[in-house]
Amino acid sequence: MDIPTIPDQMFLLVILIIVAVVLIIIVAQWKSVSKSKNEIRLLEKEIELKKMSMVEKDIESKRLMDNPIPLPQEQQDSLSAIRQSTTEARSRVGYLHSEINERLARLEAETEQRKLEKMLKEIEEKEAKLKKMDK
Repeated sequence: MDIPTIPDQMFLLVILIIVAVVLIIIVAQWKSVSKSKNEIRLLEKEIELKKMSMVEKDIESKRLMDNPIPLPQEQQDSLSAIRQSTTEARSRVGYLHSEINERLARLEAETEQRKLEKMLKEIEEKEAKLKKMDK
């Protein structure tokens, strides 16, 4: 049996081609991983900038609330009237809520009392029947 032999140069050429293909694949993967890492870093920076922007807006709005802009007297009076009417509305709502709760509690108590009176009457009737049966 004669096994055909591959010339040494041909063998080296095949190995060189395989190594070249593997290197090309490794370089392509490395580039895509590097690109992904860069995109992730970019997204992280964008998120960080958005957070900073939100914090700046929050600080600005708090600053505006702490240092109100001086308003003309008529606008101040208007705001005072709005605040007063809001306070009055809240008071009325609280009163009505309390009144509803009290009426509901009274209604529940009356209903419970009627049930108990009815049960007491039924028990008395049953006791009367039992006394008649015993005699």
